[in-house]
Amino acid sequence: MRNRVVKARMVQRDRFKRWNSVYANAQISPKLLSKVCSLNPTAAALLKEAMNSLKLSARAYDRILKVSRTIADLAGTESIQAEHLAESIGYRSLDRENWAA
Repeated sequence: MRNRVVKARMVQRDRFKRWNSVYANAQISPKLLSKVCSLNPTAAALLKEAMNSLKLSARAYDRILKVSRTIADLAGTESIQAEHLAESIGYRSLDRENWAA
């Protein structure tokens, strides 16, 4: 697992080398989000459905994309796939359940 994390961090460092003060997915600005977190139509539809059904905010949308980008990096894939989004949405749902308790 450590090796996967180190490799994902190197991918992030390389991705953001042209932007000052950004070196990890957590630091992606909303403006930069669309450039580094593009979605295919299937993934976009999944995210739209989750946003509507879970009544998530724009801030939650950004966080889901950032976490999905990290999951994709850990998986070693260039683009965010529907399964990466589904995992990220699952984490978001768990967060909401814990706040309700």
